[in-house]
Amino acid sequence: MIFNSLVFLIYFILFFFLYWFVFNKGVKYQNLFLLFGSYFFYAWADWRFLSFLIGVSTINFLLGIYIEKETRYKRLFLYIGLIQGIGGLAFFKYFNFFITSFNDLFQSLNVNLHLQILNIAIPLGISFFTFRTIGYILDVEKGKIKATKDWLVFFNYVSFFPSLLSGPIDKAKLFVPQLERKREFDYNQATDGVRQIVWGLFKKVVIADNCAIITTQTFDNYQILPGSNLLFAAFLFTIQIYADFSGYSDMAIGFSRLIGFNITKNFDFPFFSQNIAEFWRKWHISLTSWMTEYVFIPLNIAFRDYNNFGLILAVLINFIVIGIWHGANWTYLLFGILHGCYFIPLILRGKMHKQEKTAKSGLIEFINMFGTFTLVMLTFILFRSDNLDQAYHYYFRLCSFSIFSLPALPTGRLNGLITLFFIVVMFIAEWFQREKNHALQTDREDNNQVLYAVLYYTIILAIILFGSTVEDQFIYFKF
Repeated sequence: MIFNSLVFLIYFILFFFLYWFVFNKGVKYQNLFLLFGSYFFYAWADWRFLSFLIGVSTINFLLGIYIEKETRYKRLFLYIGLIQGIGGLAFFKYFNFFITSFNDLFQSLNVNLHLQILNIAIPLGISFFTFRTIGYILDVEKGKIKATKDWLVFFNYVSFFPSLLSGPIDKAKLFVPQLERKREFDYNQATDGVRQIVWGLFKKVVIADNCAIITTQTFDNYQILPGSNLLFAAFLFTIQIYADFSGYSDMAIGFSRLIGFNITKNFDFPFFSQNIAEFWRKWHISLTSWMTEYVFIPLNIAFRDYNNFGLILAVLINFIVIGIWHGANWTYLLFGILHGCYFIPLILRGKMHKQEKTAKSGLIEFINMFGTFTLVMLTFILFRSDNLDQAYHYYFRLCSFSIFSLPALPTGRLNGLITLFFIVVMFIAEWFQREKNHALQTDREDNNQVLYAVLYYTIILAIILFGSTVEDQFIYFKF
């Protein structure tokens, strides 16, 4: 049951009306129905791991209480929670990767270990709800928040269905207070939520899914295609992953607003960034801020006596964790290392934390944006590749003289041009709306209501006429 499916549309309409018209008597009724709806949603996706999700919620709910209550053993309870969270990730996502890597390492030394891999299914959303629980117990231990004593509140915090499978990763201090009070329907918030859902759906089914047709064919046949095709596919995949993931985030935020919640903004028009540091402040914001608070800052404090070298080391470790968070593959590890290395010039120039002036016009600003986008685009080739060997040969062919030829689109030139047209529409809309939360957001004082209406209905028409009819899963479901 994914957001761009008819099944989810039916589910959410039923949930919406029951939530507001049947279970609106009080916060307890709302939370009970919300938890039931979230567990039904998760069970529909993969019922095998519903008990695992409930178990994780139970353990961390109790740990939070004991961490706050105990003084002598609070560190012990914290370590139990960290071991449970990190251990669960290590087992489900990385166990087979470690076994395979050990086998390959010893085989290169002419020693055959023959360690067997396991047939392990990965629980959907484990990276996201695990980071929620780890952040929660860390905040309780540090005294940043009070442990919630209401199991309904905590279980809903872990399993909130709009953001359960692919985030955003809400922090407890933002989300728990919203669960503790009764929600009232807000017409203005709901209508803006619908606009944000429409914008997210447009990015997913019109842009991301149509880009995927070309990028999949190109990456599957990169050995026989000219460099121009590979460059075009690298560009399209960068757009695809942004439109896919930010489209999901927009829809998650929109659906949350329809049921009375405000969750974390996850993207802030990152392709208009002036440098790589600004890009990561605007890309997957909930993950970046989580990693900054719980990984980078402690490391930076620990390494502060080493000046720039310590800062560089903290950044590199932080991005290595970001890389492997995405999955058990050397490509993700190298992806993280490269992004960490991109920060080194900024650190040496003392501009890592400097907020760049918002670009309005000018050649320098355009060059900065183009350079940052190009750097990100080339690194996403690693992200998309199945392994390091494929990435190496992809880069090798990309650097051939065939890069100067006209790309031959595998699906036909017309489809590619239509996709490019809607990419341009997305960029233009987001550029002019870059000071707002999403491209279809309007304010009462805006003087361009007619223009917004035209854009809104044009987007809906594009979804109907050019949207992919295949209900493709979102890319970040596998993380």
